[in-house]
Amino acid sequence: MIVALVVACEVGFWVLLGLGLAVRYLLRWRRTSVVLLLCEPVLELVLFVATAIDLKNGAEPSWEHGLAALYIGYTVAFGHYTIRWIDGHAAHRLGGAPPPPKPPRHGLARARHETKLWLRGVLGGAVALALLQCAVWYVGDSGDISSLRAFQWAALRAVGIYGLITLAYWIWPKKAPAGQQESSEPRKERVGR
Repeated sequence: MIVALVVACEVGFWVLLGLGLAVRYLLRWRRTSVVLLLCEPVLELVLFVATAIDLKNGAEPSWEHGLAALYIGYTVAFGHYTIRWIDGHAAHRLGGAPPPPKPPRHGLARARHETKLWLRGVLGGAVALALLQCAVWYVGDSGDISSLRAFQWAALRAVGIYGLITLAYWIWPKKAPAGQQESSEPRKERVGR
């Protein structure tokens, strides 16, 4: 049941996002789009409550509960960022706005950008760890919590590997091609060809 709910939340996220942006840019109903986009966190709340109820009703803690915690952590950390990124592209394609700035591709500017994304990953991992620890305490000694502990280690490993990749951007920064100026600012796409 929990896996189906995680899938439903992911599908719901993209449906609400699509509807919110369509209403905002095609119908020009800004308030309605804000309401639709503000419904996004409700999906995670439903998943959280359903997972807690499942554990309360005596379900044995399993990988499904760990997956739900990781999904909620990821959404907390990257949900708003994803919405803002897609909104910038929708504003450009559907609303006539200038193209959104692209992330830097070279040098220390790229390393700083990757570090900001990694810090989002740290936030997501912390949320997942906290939810999993709450589930461990909730289940207590009455159940097998090994799968919850395994997902805690998985979250820590994912954040650690992401951190090593980010560190590589600082140690071995990608050089700009000859003739292209390195900039500390995000690149802006030119309008027109």
